[in-house]
Amino acid sequence: MIRNTRGALLAAAVLTCLPLSAALAHTTLETKQAPAASTYKGVLRVGHGCGASPTVALRVQIPEGVIAVKPMPKPGWTLTTKEGEYAKAYDYYGESLSKGVTEIAWTGGSLPDAHYDEFVFRARLPDAAPGTVVYFPVVQECETGVHRWIEIPEPGKTDHDYKEPAPGVTLTAKP
Repeated sequence: MIRNTRGALLAAAVLTCLPLSAALAHTTLETKQAPAASTYKGVLRVGHGCGASPTVALRVQIPEGVIAVKPMPKPGWTLTTKEGEYAKAYDYYGESLSKGVTEIAWTGGSLPDAHYDEFVFRARLPDAAPGTVVYFPVVQECETGVHRWIEIPEPGKTDHDYKEPAPGVTLTAKP
């Protein structure tokens, strides 16, 4: 009787976790909180492809206020960036920055659906109020299919309310 109860409890626990594991399969940022106006190491975690199709490109849009972006090259992938004008000039260690990287793309590689990988960039986060969430919309292209991790939660909702939420980092108080 105890053995059957334990088995039933184990099965219930596994079944309870299945929806959660599917929800955690999104492209996410490893570090989910960072001080405002700090240098941030963004590590985009890609946990799956598109069904059984491997990931062949990852593009991340850099939001306004995130400046001095430097992506990390990835062996086997081609790294490109797009630059553009910022909405305003930002002070960066006494220098006025009015343009910079607005998009990063890693293309030409192949990340099988059964594998996991990380794509890295560095940037300075905005000088905004603690609790502000900065979203980095990502498009994950596969040999067949695409995931658009671009949904930004409306007020009163969280990323758990969306099928393909954009990864975000919550700003904390400046050090």
